[in-house]
Amino acid sequence: MSVVAFGFTEARLGEAEADTVGPGIVVHRLYRSSAAADARRALVVTFAPGTQWPGDDVHLPGPEDVYVVRGTFHGLAGARTVHTAGDFIHCDAGTRHSPWTDTGGELFVYYPAG
Repeated sequence: MSVVAFGFTEARLGEAEADTVGPGIVVHRLYRSSAAADARRALVVTFAPGTQWPGDDVHLPGPEDVYVVRGTFHGLAGARTVHTAGDFIHCDAGTRHSPWTDTGGELFVYYPAG
C-alpha cells in the first residue's frame, strides 16, 4: 500500500504488493510512477538462503540500480562478482544477470526508466 500526500509517496515493506518469482524469492513492489512500460519503479527483493533468480534478468527498456541491503550476492555484475551489504551496482540497459546467494539477503532495486 502506498500513501500519497502533498507530493510525497510512502510505502511500507510489510504492506507493499508482493509476488513470489521463484522458490524463496519475493519481490515487494514499493513504488511505480505510472502504468507505462517505462515507468520508474522501486522494489525490495528478498532471497532465502541458497536461492538464485530464475533465468536471466534482462534490463529493458532501461537500466537497473541495485543496492545490497543485507547478505552476500554472487553474479550481480558478472558471473564471478561478489557483493555484500552496502554495495551499489548500476546495470546499463540491455545487460543481464541471474544473481544468487548462499546467505540469503535483500536488495533494493530501482528502475529509473522502466
